[in-house]
Amino acid sequence: MSSKKTFHKISGGKTPKKQGIKNAAFIALVILFGLFIYSYSQQTQPKLEERPLSQVIQEANAGKYEKIVVRGSALEITKKGEDKPSVKSRKDPEVGLLEEGLDKGKVAVTYEEESSAGATWATIGINLLPVILIGAILFFMLRSAQGQGNQAMSFGKSRARLYGNEKDKVTFKNIAGSDEAKVDLQEVVEFLKFPKKFESVGAKIPKGVLLVGPPGTGKTMLARAVAGEADVPFFSISGSEFVEMFVGVGASRVRDLFAKAKKNSPCIIFVDEIDAVGRRRGSGMGGGHDEREQTLNQILVEMDGFEQGTNVIVLAATNRQDVLDPALLRPGRFDRRVNIGLPDRKDRLAILKVHFAKKPLASAVDLDALSAKTAGSSGADLANIANEAAIVAARANRKEINQDDVTEAFEKVAIGPERKSKVMSDKEKELTAYHEAGHAIVGHVLPDSDMVHKVTIIPRGGTGGVTWFIPPEDKSYHSIIEYKDILARMLGGRIAEEVIYGPDRVTTGAGSDLQKAAELAREMVVNQGMGKKLRDQVFHVEEGMMLDRMVHERQFSDETAKIIDDEVESLITEAATRARAVIRANMDKLGALKDSLLQKETVEAEEVAKILEGSEMPKAASLY
Repeated sequence: MSSKKTFHKISGGKTPKKQGIKNAAFIALVILFGLFIYSYSQQTQPKLEERPLSQVIQEANAGKYEKIVVRGSALEITKKGEDKPSVKSRKDPEVGLLEEGLDKGKVAVTYEEESSAGATWATIGINLLPVILIGAILFFMLRSAQGQGNQAMSFGKSRARLYGNEKDKVTFKNIAGSDEAKVDLQEVVEFLKFPKKFESVGAKIPKGVLLVGPPGTGKTMLARAVAGEADVPFFSISGSEFVEMFVGVGASRVRDLFAKAKKNSPCIIFVDEIDAVGRRRGSGMGGGHDEREQTLNQILVEMDGFEQGTNVIVLAATNRQDVLDPALLRPGRFDRRVNIGLPDRKDRLAILKVHFAKKPLASAVDLDALSAKTAGSSGADLANIANEAAIVAARANRKEINQDDVTEAFEKVAIGPERKSKVMSDKEKELTAYHEAGHAIVGHVLPDSDMVHKVTIIPRGGTGGVTWFIPPEDKSYHSIIEYKDILARMLGGRIAEEVIYGPDRVTTGAGSDLQKAAELAREMVVNQGMGKKLRDQVFHVEEGMMLDRMVHERQFSDETAKIIDDEVESLITEAATRARAVIRANMDKLGALKDSLLQKETVEAEEVAKILEGSEMPKAASLY
């Protein structure tokens, strides 16, 4: 049985003790400030005219005074017609009263007790205020210096976030699809939950598991599910968080991270985007003191150093396995490699059900049809479609998500939002309609092309119009014939412009089509060995290794490079010839689809098939 641990999340807030000290200091400053204001107000009161006591008695008997207030030996005198004292005087402290010489009928005499508490406290406050202010300034300066010192001392500490005490833990049940990856990772869960079972037969717990797959396929979610299934702590950090401008900081953070993990073992360390620090060494960038290389060296030592039996498994995720250092991938470091690919149709349906589970979905919505149309989409793409569908429904003030909302969200994610505000002239609309109809006819006629899903002349994303092809089923492999049909389909728009308006009237609307066609043709020749003269030969160069292309010698000669260029040109020319033959053989269909686009702006798959029914496949376009 596995022992269940309690994990405490470190809070970034202030402790109650420190907060109480700060509150007390603030209250003290407020009191002192109040005393200062009180003293200042006392000092700013109007000054009283001081007169001798004999003069005061004389003037009082003459009826010039309204009232005399006696406080100890001090006298405050209010003149006739005034409401505030304006004269002051002093009497002999030994004389108790003013009966002698004073006519009581002429002036009212009031005796009050002398109170000096306010003045005393004000005096004390005024005297202490500078001392306290200077002390407070020194205190906060020392605290600030201490904080900076603590920050400097913690500069090399790991910034990994610790998970493990969440109420809703992620498990394999919460993740749809990726069944093969779950099976591979289930073994890791067994290692973490029952390590002694494997150690008893001499099996070693794997040091690392590398999750490899395209972006958005759920690598991070699977790593958290492993921790949730095994019920162990989960330290999460990004590869970029190790690297700083100061040499040695990354290595220090690696040491601190593994030290924390060993204290919480068995546990999982998850390094997202490990290619940020795990790239191949010896590239010559940064020299021998390159911070990234030192960080990688420390990771290598921690994963397979002298210390054994720590029960710490490192999970790492990347979509660039080809650039990782070989020492990182050898047995003893990352013993397991789990490939997480794009979901197939069954997995896509399961993922869509998960993301729509908490959304009010109308019963008429067909998620199975949506999963069929989303071939090549990742889990993140499907989550985005579900969220966009909810946004569309909310924008229309609907309480349920209907089929139109789902379709609009899918098209928005796949080909971009509609730009209905863009105004095109009638001539531009006609040209766009011919262009998109050219794509559609070539793709419809050629036998190994995908099905036409939708044709529109409404600008979407960065395009003036879209002809959308969707494969009828998921494909893992493509043949030369399929690629050649795709090339011809890509050039269908430019060729339609050429046939209708003449070769010198073609526009820039086909710019992205030509770029994609050139990239596909070069991919066929260079990376897939699909050329005529260079059949079964590849000349692949890693895209990420820019320095290798600059430093190392090219792996093929100039003559071979010329042949590659000729092969690419031949494929493009052949595709243009086939597209031209299809369009000229179906001019009536081209015009019919153009008219329908000008009238409706968007034509769906069923109507496209009906308009293009009976299209002719010319011999010049056939590859058989």
